[in-house]
Amino acid sequence: MEHIHKNTNQITEGIIWKQLLLFFFPIVFGTFFQQLYNTIDTIIVGHFVGKEALACVGGSSSQIINLIVGFFTGLSSGASVVIAQFFGAHDKRSLHESLHTAYAFSIIGSVLISIIGFFLAPNMLRWMNTPSELIPNSTLYLRIYFLGIIFVFIYNTGSSILRAIGNSKSPLYYLIYCCIINIILDILFVVVFHLGVLGVAIATLISQMVSALLVTFNLMKSNDSLQLKIKDIRIYKRVLHSQLYIGIPAGIQSVMFNITNVFIQSALNRFGTDTVAAWSVYGKLDAIFWMVSGAFGIAITTFVGQNYGAGKKERVLKSTRVCLGMDLTVSVLLALFLIFSRDVLFRIFTNDPTVINIGSKMLLLIAPWYIVFIFIEVLSGALRGIGDVIVPMLLTMFGVCILRIVWIFAALKFHPTINTIIFSYPVTWSLTAALFIVYYIFKTRKLRTDISSGK
Repeated sequence: MEHIHKNTNQITEGIIWKQLLLFFFPIVFGTFFQQLYNTIDTIIVGHFVGKEALACVGGSSSQIINLIVGFFTGLSSGASVVIAQFFGAHDKRSLHESLHTAYAFSIIGSVLISIIGFFLAPNMLRWMNTPSELIPNSTLYLRIYFLGIIFVFIYNTGSSILRAIGNSKSPLYYLIYCCIINIILDILFVVVFHLGVLGVAIATLISQMVSALLVTFNLMKSNDSLQLKIKDIRIYKRVLHSQLYIGIPAGIQSVMFNITNVFIQSALNRFGTDTVAAWSVYGKLDAIFWMVSGAFGIAITTFVGQNYGAGKKERVLKSTRVCLGMDLTVSVLLALFLIFSRDVLFRIFTNDPTVINIGSKMLLLIAPWYIVFIFIEVLSGALRGIGDVIVPMLLTMFGVCILRIVWIFAALKFHPTINTIIFSYPVTWSLTAALFIVYYIFKTRKLRTDISSGK
């Protein structure tokens, strides 16, 4: 086995809370700027085109995009976990093979998804009960997005690899550059050239292309053990199995959330354009929590993965506890901020009073329950870091997906209201969080025993 020259690795050696924060902030700001792609699209079309265009960009099309990108992001997490463990174990050869396999897989996957998504876009929108007046522009937006999805996949793969070895700053810088490009192009195509939804889609595609190129060039110019070489991009069977073993369940777990969101969107579509627009705006505010909690999930996966690979069992458990405490504190503050600022925040996206009223009620029902979801995010990330993905996937499938879908179909028959649909979130989060806590305690009992016995 070829080994990496051992420099001090702060993730496996440094003060846990400090290193978690140093690693967390670039991730959360990076996620923030990534979220700004679609948020800026939403703000501009909401004010300069209208609520129908707002619903096209942020309604069913957004849920379909999240479903597909979420699955691939889960798949790429398989590569990031494997790379984090190899990096912690100082295995240079496996790092090289894992990097090039991940890139090859992202290219192959994106080509297949582009073809399927382009032709099935209108059908997928109809399956979600999208209002007929929204289908033409929603189809246009989706098709352009699918044509450029290779850039989304490559960026997500490259940035997750950089984070896996402790570099969370470079992906942040690239997203800042591309977000600025997106803003400029949105204003140019929508406000100046009046291209509407078409302009928003083209601006997003160009911005994502730039982010993919930047993260790829970073890996190509690297002089360390993780240098990308175009000629070496291919599938290495030796590491592909490890990546898929972790990545497929993680991708399915991610899809569980998105599949239920598709069902939620489909149910809400029946209440008309105002409700679709309100849910679209709420989704942008809700994303503030998701990007923070998701950043903690990425951070703890990397921390646990590297420390587990290095054989530092006590740091595996301690970093998980510290991360839970941080995420809990931030989530309480975020929930309070969203609740007390909801009216002002909704007016950033739209001036329609009906949309604001519906959206505010949605927020009040969901936001207080954010503090429950953090246990799912952090514990799932920690378990993924040690290579345990099957049971977390099954817990998510049952608690978040199956139970929520059953709730929607059953509860709506007795009480067909928007609130009935929305309340499925706190109910399923609470049950799933309880299951994750019990399983995490059970799964880590051997680690605690080894620590106690000095192994």
